[in-house]
Formats: sequence, structure tokens, C-alpha cells
Amino acid sequence: MRYEVVIGLEIHAELSTRSKAFCSCSTTFGAEPNTQCCPVCIGMPGVLPVMNKKALEYTIKAGLALNCNIAKYTKWDRKNYFYPDLPRACQISQYDMPVCQNGYLDIVVDDQVRRIGINRIHLEEDAGKLLHDPYMDHTLVDLNRSGVPLIEIVTEPDLRSAEEARIFLENLKTILQYIDVSDCKMQEGSLRCDVNVSVRPEGQEEFGERTEMKNLNSFRAVYRAIEYEASRQISILEEGGKVLRETRRWDDGVGRSFAMRTKEQAQDYRYFPESDLPPVEIEDEWIEKIRREIPELPAQRQKRYVEEYGLPEYDAGILTASIDLANYFEKCVEMYQNPKTVSNWLMGDFLRLVNERNIEIADVPVSPENLVNLLRLIDGKVISGPIAKTVFEEMFNTGKDPETIVEQKGLKQISDRDELVEIIKKVIEDNPKSVEDYRKGKKKAMGFLVGQTMKATKGRANPQLVNEILMEQLNK
Repeated sequence: MRYEVVIGLEIHAELSTRSKAFCSCSTTFGAEPNTQCCPVCIGMPGVLPVMNKKALEYTIKAGLALNCNIAKYTKWDRKNYFYPDLPRACQISQYDMPVCQNGYLDIVVDDQVRRIGINRIHLEEDAGKLLHDPYMDHTLVDLNRSGVPLIEIVTEPDLRSAEEARIFLENLKTILQYIDVSDCKMQEGSLRCDVNVSVRPEGQEEFGERTEMKNLNSFRAVYRAIEYEASRQISILEEGGKVLRETRRWDDGVGRSFAMRTKEQAQDYRYFPESDLPPVEIEDEWIEKIRREIPELPAQRQKRYVEEYGLPEYDAGILTASIDLANYFEKCVEMYQNPKTVSNWLMGDFLRLVNERNIEIADVPVSPENLVNLLRLIDGKVISGPIAKTVFEEMFNTGKDPETIVEQKGLKQISDRDELVEIIKKVIEDNPKSVEDYRKGKKKAMGFLVGQTMKATKGRANPQLVNEILMEQLNK
């Protein structure tokens, strides 16, 4: 029997507000444990939360960017459950009246557009963080994160493969960064994902029993978890067993999931209206003001790059997948009117070094101005293309401008014809067999002699002039 995998995602994105959802404590990441807390966010008796308007604005902005309907009236609810990092033993969240509903995000899979429904986006507060000490065999609680505003984006069960889920998450992350409501730094926990997976025989309309895996914090983990869980459930069904509705923990190190507890139902949380926060009426004028502030989104920008700059779809897709990379590209193109050349450098050596060093594009030490200066040195035949790659890596390591590096390391291209003639004569003299091969019609011999010339000049010879002089000398 063939099976179909059905996937729904619950994505938690911390919002980039300067203060928490219901108090004025800072949200800065990386502070000393328990230094960004107050009686409100640690749940002391008698305190009163106050709604952060900017957090609500960011929630509406995310909803508009994801084609949602925005509620004109919304309220807050208490979601009751006990965890050591949830001081009040309840979370201020939203149950039956979320801010955003009935949206969608179009993704492209195998050149086909797939529309993935978004059931809801609601605003809530984050819990604290547990720090497990393997040496002391105890767990510490850091409440700096407690009360940080986050949105939960709940998809419809429209995804059908681990690859679709990965593409959806990449697109979603890019949009949230474009509209500047979340930095989406998964390594810092500001973007996390719960994955719901079920399987059913192909052609069956009724969904199978689902399991949930909590708090996956990388696209790779999401992909592997879905692949594993789908395979596990199919094996159970093939053996005549029954899939249990449960919450499972994904261990990325060993590549498998483990049962944690039976899956909670809505009634298990005993939702009831938050009595300390009044409902909110959202005016049409405010919604339209926020809508006007939404910038050009990735799909629109990709289309513009193809039409305005003449880039291939592939290049445009890579460049617009990151707002920092897209902005970097546009700054370069403002100064250097050759978009394809800029694109090639960014997609090649630039992204290679970013990935090797595992740094954010915003932290790259090479400014757009210095990259453009490097390209102009190539155009002016001051340095060759191969040497430019060496210079760029040095720029990446040191942050120095290309002119300084070229001068300090003596990397200027040799374009003096007389000088190159002497070097090439020596190469021909030292490689008689290759000369003979060339004269017998073996084209590879020419390439070898060019390589020897470049080696003799440490890559500094003008390649075009080298080829020209070699031809002259060999054909004498």
C-alpha cells in the first residue's frame, strides 16, 4: 500500500520589540540570566500586565504579509499548564479570537505553485528557558525570555513532504525578515517550529492519527524529523499496529523521535479569558496604515530583478532569499552597472565564505563599496580574475580595501608586453615536449603552457596578453 504524508506546522517567531509583551523589561538576547525580569514577567501575585502596542502592530503586519484577515475585535486568554519555566503556571495567549485568520503562502515546489493555507496567527508571551547542567545533574531556570512577545503561525495540514515543509519555512522566514517583525535567528531560539505528522493510504480523505514534535530549531531538523516520523508511522500501520496521538521529542543527534506524553487537547489547557487585559478593537485606519508600511516582499523583488536587471530566475531567487543579501546587491548595482557580474560574485565567493565562516550577511566585513572597487580593478586590468579571488578572501579576512591589499602584496597584473615576452620565451624553452605537442595539433598543450606562464608570474600575468604572445611565439 502506498501512503500519503500529511504535515501541519506551528511556527513560533519572537517579535523584535524592544520590550516584552506585557511589561517594560528588555528583550535583548544574551544578557546574564534573570537580569531582565520584573514582578510582571515572573508572575508575582497582584501584578497587572499592560499590552505592548508594538507587538500587536507586528502581529497585524505579519498577518497582512501572509494574506490573512485581520480581526476587528480580539481578546486575550489564559492557557493553563505547568512547566518550571512558566512562573504563573499559565500563559497569556489567544484561543478562539486570534488577531489573524484564513491566510496563505504560495511556495514553488518542482516548478509548481503550491498554496499552503494559514489557519491563524495569534500573539502570546514566551516562556522562560531551562538550562540543563550535565555535570551537576540539575536544571537551572532563566526567566529573561519569559514574557517576550511571539506570534504563533499555524498552517493548515496542506504540506505533503519534508521538502515542502522546508521550502515553506524558508519562504516564511524570509518574509518575516523582510517586514522586520522578527530577526528569525534560529540559533538564538527566536524562530522555532512544532511539526504535526500523520500518514494515510493514498486516496483516503480522512486524516490519520497525528503526532507532534516540539521546538525544532533548524530546517535540517524539521526535514529529518518529518522523514523519520512518516517512516515510523508507516511501519506501525504495515505491521497492523495503531499510531498513538502523542507528543514526541526529536533528538537530532541520533536521528529519531521519542515519546514524551499523550497529546494535549484544547480542553486540557482550560482556556478562559484573561481578566487582567481588556479586549482590543482594531480600527480599519490602523490596519491600512500598517498595510502601507509593508515593503516589497521577496516574490515581488524576485520578479523585479528579472525584469529590471535581466537576471535569470535562479539568480533572482538566491539574491532575494535574504533581505540582507538583496540590499547588499542593490547597493552594489547602484555603483556598478553590471548586475550579472555582481550577482556572480555574491552567489559564488561571497556566499561560499559566508557559509564557511558561519556568519550573518550583515556581519560580512566587505562593504558594497569595496566589492565594487574590486570589480573595477578587474575591469581596469589592474588585477586578473584569479588574483581578484585571492584579494577578495583577504578583504573578507581583514576588512581592508582591495587597493591596499593589491599594493601591499604586490598583486598588480603584469601587462607589460616586453616583460611577458621574456617570461613566455623561457616557458617555451623549458617545455619542448608541450611545444611539439601543440605543433602536432594537441590543443591541451596550449592550456598547459598558459598555466606554466601563470605559475611563473604567480597568477599576475594578463591572461589575454599571455594567450596572444604564446600564439605569436609558437607560430614563429
